[in-house]
Amino acid sequence: MPRHRQPTADSTARGHSRGPKPTKICPACGRPFEWRRKWARCWEAVKWCSDRCRAAGGAPAWLWALVIGGIVGAACQAAELEVTSPVDHQVVQRTTRTTGTLAVTGVVRGDDARGATAEARFCASPDAEWHGGWAVAADGSFTGSLEAPAGGWHPLEVRLVRGGEPVAQAVVKHVAVGEVFVVAGQSNSANHGAERQQPRSGRVAVQDGKRWRLAADPQPGASGQGGSFVPPLGDAIAAACDVPVGFICCGIGATSIREWLPEGTAFVQPPTLRGRVRQLPDGRFASDGRAFTNLCDRMASVGPRGFRAVLWHQGESDANQANPGCTLPGPVYREQLETLIRAAAEKIGWQPPWFVAQASYHGPQDQGSPDIRAAQAGAWKDGLALQGPDSDALGGDWRDGGGRGVHFSGPGLKRHGEAWAEKILPWLQAQLAAPETR
Repeated sequence: MPRHRQPTADSTARGHSRGPKPTKICPACGRPFEWRRKWARCWEAVKWCSDRCRAAGGAPAWLWALVIGGIVGAACQAAELEVTSPVDHQVVQRTTRTTGTLAVTGVVRGDDARGATAEARFCASPDAEWHGGWAVAADGSFTGSLEAPAGGWHPLEVRLVRGGEPVAQAVVKHVAVGEVFVVAGQSNSANHGAERQQPRSGRVAVQDGKRWRLAADPQPGASGQGGSFVPPLGDAIAAACDVPVGFICCGIGATSIREWLPEGTAFVQPPTLRGRVRQLPDGRFASDGRAFTNLCDRMASVGPRGFRAVLWHQGESDANQANPGCTLPGPVYREQLETLIRAAAEKIGWQPPWFVAQASYHGPQDQGSPDIRAAQAGAWKDGLALQGPDSDALGGDWRDGGGRGVHFSGPGLKRHGEAWAEKILPWLQAQLAAPETR
């Protein structure tokens, strides 16, 4: 005789309604309750038949027999609630050592939302409280914010309330309040390492422009398909600070700083590769602005002060070029770096800190450009930027191709991540110790 499978919540949600729906027993009222469409994404976590039962915990069944009909009637309305921000595995930049602000947005579909409000709670503890009372607009959208403790991953629960009763609910399973960094520059910031890396802590995530995911290489948003220093760096910061860490990766392999300038910024010496520049009628060259625009858009995607700092690793494509006419003099590099930093701040509306690495290495035969290195160090000394690692010092077996390459080997990527952490963590701890931390 053929066996019939009990349908799962997922299969029922897809319309496979053959057979009974899954049921559970509410520990508060003692009554069975069935799977509902609004619980399609979180059925395994559902314990109570209603928020009133959740609040009452072990209240006797006879008490709830008086009101259970009203609860079920409210909960079974056809409203569908979608949380649009934050998204799963998103890391939100904390504002103090212990807290951050979650911006919560969403939309209600399939029901008349007039008179309804939205609430949310960040479930960092069993007794997390609901916050909100945010009005739902005529188009079904709502916006609100709540203070949340640093840490994660924790679920964010959002519900729609009408007449004092919840009528729809959604859950974002993995949300964190921690540290966020933007990574930009050329190939050694952009997935061109020899061996793909993975976070060991499970607390390192990356954004691709819209979604977030755990930060296994290759990092979305950067140009290459190999390994990066992001997973080992994220693990180091997560271990030191005991919070999840997020990255927004924007690096583009083989790019000169000239290609990162705002559109129309003119200069005399062209870069070796000219795919992101154009020649002007007067013989000079200008950036087409694509890299700059993408960088600023990615920064702006997490809102004002939505990340801690920019990690800039670039310089190889400006140093010691095969065509001397494409080599950028150190003072010009320093000037263009300042143009980039100032213009980005103006574009996004605030000035984030930039860490600038010393990066000009081309291999054992050309281990760095004193001119470019001096320009990068000058940015620290002038207060334009913070001191990043000296990656030019990571030669030998830290590089690919048996030490002959420009990119990092697997062990070199780990060492590169450690080198970044050695520069970032003392500064970060000082920021967190300040009375008002941003």
